[in-house]
Amino acid sequence: MAHNIENILDLFQQACREKNLRVTPQRVEIFRELALAQDHPSAEALYRRLADRMPMLSLDTVYRTLGTFCELGLISKVDTVESQARYEVALKSHHHLICERCGKIIDFDWQQIDGIDLPEEVRGMGHFKTRNVVVYGVCNDCLKTN
Repeated sequence: MAHNIENILDLFQQACREKNLRVTPQRVEIFRELALAQDHPSAEALYRRLADRMPMLSLDTVYRTLGTFCELGLISKVDTVESQARYEVALKSHHHLICERCGKIIDFDWQQIDGIDLPEEVRGMGHFKTRNVVVYGVCNDCLKTN
């Protein structure tokens, strides 16, 4: 990871204060676990990872916290065809490849897409601040197993 986790947590806490969101131990640990994750975990996966060190944490708290973080723009939600949302701390704009076999989500940059204007008919529909391409296919690991 290009950024130090402590720097990321400092930025997170600063952003929480700017958005009038209390910085609680639960919120910090959920964000920390997500920032360290390389696999775009679901709420259930985050809960399982945190349950041992935070026995009072509930799955409902994880869901509500992730929802709050998304609303405030602190994290990103990656919707998948499996209908289970996955989450990430997105430090820069990027796109996703989702493997249809194993469910792995792989980040990638696509500067050609990022640099072009939206079609005229889309620009006329309102103001849009981000774009995200999701590509579905089969990852190399799954291709090797056949």
